[in-house]
Amino acid sequence: QVRLVESGGGLVQAGGSLRLSCASSGRTFGRFRMGWFRQAPGKEREFVAAISRIGGTTSYVDSVKGRFTISRDNDENKLYLQMNSLKPEDTAVYYCAADPTLAPALSTSGAPYSYWGQGTQVTVSS
Repeated sequence: QVRLVESGGGLVQAGGSLRLSCASSGRTFGRFRMGWFRQAPGKEREFVAAISRIGGTTSYVDSVKGRFTISRDNDENKLYLQMNSLKPEDTAVYYCAADPTLAPALSTSGAPYSYWGQGTQVTVSS
């Protein structure tokens, strides 16, 4: 069983920054491709970013490219999302997720992600 716990959310003004963290239990963190998703009120869950097992490959939704950076520390079993130049439309609950599959490409769909955290709220005021 893998437990994921997000932290680092909060209230920030537009243009500000936040760094989300996701701590993983167990010693299998390095086996998983990891992703960040978000869900705003009344909207469907949306892919934000993903990273390969050793961090060499990343993928982002177009709306966050150049502003968000996904990274991981396999020694510490942690995933990060650095969010800069935040906009009100970034307001959502952010979830980290773990993908244990062996598919060659990073997935932007939630389907392969078997493990999910409880989420952390990010609110960006205008």
